[in-house]
Amino acid sequence: MTTATIQTLETPDGAFTLLADDAGRVLASGWTADPAAILARLPERVRPSTVETGETDAAAAVAAYYDGDLAAIDDVEVAQHGTAMQLAGWAALRRIAPGRPLTYSEFAAELGSPSAVRAAASICARNAPALFVPCHRVLRTDGSLGGFAWGLPVKQRLLDREAAVPALIA
Repeated sequence: MTTATIQTLETPDGAFTLLADDAGRVLASGWTADPAAILARLPERVRPSTVETGETDAAAAVAAYYDGDLAAIDDVEVAQHGTAMQLAGWAALRRIAPGRPLTYSEFAAELGSPSAVRAAASICARNAPALFVPCHRVLRTDGSLGGFAWGLPVKQRLLDREAAVPALIA
């Protein structure tokens, strides 16, 4: 990849930075104003050679999400690079409904490997486009938060926000 665009927005949870490729797909994102922290979420072999500050199409989805449209992030394209299991796991994360978090055990079962709880947790930990691939919707078996690259207070606020908005009935 050659050039990517980086943009930082202010949200109720603090600065949120996203990195998008030249096709507008989100490569990495998270609650920081530090571009280096966002780039560090990507394996070195897939990092862009050039990063320019600019506007991304995904920024509108972030604003809409924070305005209460939790589905706004669902159609934002992402580009992730990983093993077949990681790719399947990241796709499964996108199917977790807001306000209905899964435990790591339930997430492992969704992946067809109920005993692979550590692998399920690793898939969440290696997720670069946070929010758009909502790894924050996975909890420990006892219901506690577990880990989150951007801090447990942000994870808790995201879960609280999503629990407070009624789910749309399809």
